[in-house]
Amino acid sequence: MKDSRHVHVIGTGTIGEPLIGLLADYRKELGIETVSFHKRTPLPSERAKVRSLMDRGALLCTDDPAMAKFEEQGLKVSWDAEESIDRAAVVIDCTPSGIGHENKQKYYDRFTHNTAGFVAQGSEFGFGKMYARGINDEALNADDKFIHVVSCNTHNISVLLKTLAITDNNPDNLVEAKFVMMRRSSDTSQDGDFLPAPKVGKHEDSRFGTHHARDAWHIFQTLGYDLNVFSSAIKLNTQYMHCLWFNIRVKEKIDLPTVMSRLTENRRIATTEKTSANQIYSFGRDHGHYGRILSQTVVPTKTIAVNNDHEIIGFAFTPQDGNPLLSSVAIASWYIDSDQGLEKRLDCLKPYLFHEI
Repeated sequence: MKDSRHVHVIGTGTIGEPLIGLLADYRKELGIETVSFHKRTPLPSERAKVRSLMDRGALLCTDDPAMAKFEEQGLKVSWDAEESIDRAAVVIDCTPSGIGHENKQKYYDRFTHNTAGFVAQGSEFGFGKMYARGINDEALNADDKFIHVVSCNTHNISVLLKTLAITDNNPDNLVEAKFVMMRRSSDTSQDGDFLPAPKVGKHEDSRFGTHHARDAWHIFQTLGYDLNVFSSAIKLNTQYMHCLWFNIRVKEKIDLPTVMSRLTENRRIATTEKTSANQIYSFGRDHGHYGRILSQTVVPTKTIAVNNDHEIIGFAFTPQDGNPLLSSVAIASWYIDSDQGLEKRLDCLKPYLFHEI
């Protein structure tokens, strides 16, 4: 019994919770009638979070065995797991890594006749067509039942490549690009996984290094591009923001004013005089939605340099999980109203797409 304007989110973690809140707060502007979410475990410590989401207008769903316990906490359950998927026009899976694939086999494959689209987040390689808002929207088509919204760091790589190297839709301008991903060890909401010292990552892919460049390659492959990209990764003992260093070599001769112009003219890129993750993270906390900056990247302009007229070098901060949030809202709106322009639907989110930080 599908509702053509119903979005269902599975998971209430660091991406799921702000996504549910964002969809619920702006459902009218986004063309959505109802938003529901699946919470598996009725933890007393998370009762306030669930109630807050419900106060925003989102409907709680869970598995049959947990229904009574949620009700005992004063939290009304609307539907069970399967009915909530069956009713949805769009299902967005925000569960931890690997569970999205399990849910696809257990649930989603059985509802493709009834649901417009299923969306997975982050580390779910192979779930479906890779997508990042503003990078490969033109690659979407009506047959795309499964979409994989790439990770926040892959969003960052992709927007830098498209803005600085692939000008006028010319991928041949890119000679090569290398990235060093400096990742926070855990989110500020997480008590575990914090590192006492930096920890370097393996180059598990001989062509791309880490999954960040591999996934960026797949994003552009949906447009028919074959890019020469490579990434390395290191985890740092911080909970604030991911950061990356980049070296993008292009065929065209380029100078610093041209680079700066491309960065400042892209409305999905935030530029800043700040060079501290502390200050940028604090800006998002104070001015973002759920503390999130929805821009694709934050580029500290003081770090940008041009070497030998062909190499663009600098640093960029990744806005937590804000960029996948934007892509998830965009793809949900596209599934619901593919004939409506995404720009028009997403106008309501412009206050969180900062041009300057």
